[in-house]
Amino acid sequence: MPSIKEHLDRIHHEITRTAGSCGRDPGDIQLIAVSKRQSMEKIVDAINSGADHLGENYIQEAMEKIDHIGRQKACWHFIGHLQSNKARFAVQYFDYIHTVDTLKLAREINKQAKKINKVQKILLQVNISDESTKSGTQKESAIELADQVRDFEHLSIRGLMCMPPYFPDPEKARIFFRQLAQLRDQIRDSIGSQGGDKDFMNHLSMGMSNDFRVAIEEGSTMVRVGTSIFGERE
Repeated sequence: MPSIKEHLDRIHHEITRTAGSCGRDPGDIQLIAVSKRQSMEKIVDAINSGADHLGENYIQEAMEKIDHIGRQKACWHFIGHLQSNKARFAVQYFDYIHTVDTLKLAREINKQAKKINKVQKILLQVNISDESTKSGTQKESAIELADQVRDFEHLSIRGLMCMPPYFPDPEKARIFFRQLAQLRDQIRDSIGSQGGDKDFMNHLSMGMSNDFRVAIEEGSTMVRVGTSIFGERE
């Protein structure tokens, strides 16, 4: 069986190859190793093999892992659905929160970040395919949400995140990735920046194990890959 390091090397190679094929700098694309439901041993193995950005979906599970492994061992991304009553834990433990989809949640994250004098990096999650089973603000509401949130002093809006439907043929996801990129550009054009923040809306968090190559071709800057690195979840 290939090792976690071999999996990471292969995915980095694919990122570099795909970026080169569409004229992009591979250095602009961050691989987030999604470690939810994976053992401590596998995560430590991944970090020792060069994974420096890790994604977690569940607050309680993530807190235990981060306390054990260490905050400074990686850049930690929260990529799961976040309830407002768990916002303080997300702010304490995570460098990025990808799944801000309501004004209420943004306001609570801002409040909790202020308490610890932190500017929390966030992405706005968009329900790009209008699926009733998925979280995220509607496409039509995303510009308004960004406009409402950009004045919060303890939030830095770094971009947009989406999770399109799963397709065996990743080409079918392309339209959704393209729509998210277009929406990001519309937000930039409509509301400018966030207090002169040069990092405002720079990121597109899109693409997973099956479709990250297509996502890169459509402008993704953060790809979230789990099973292709760690194998099946425990």
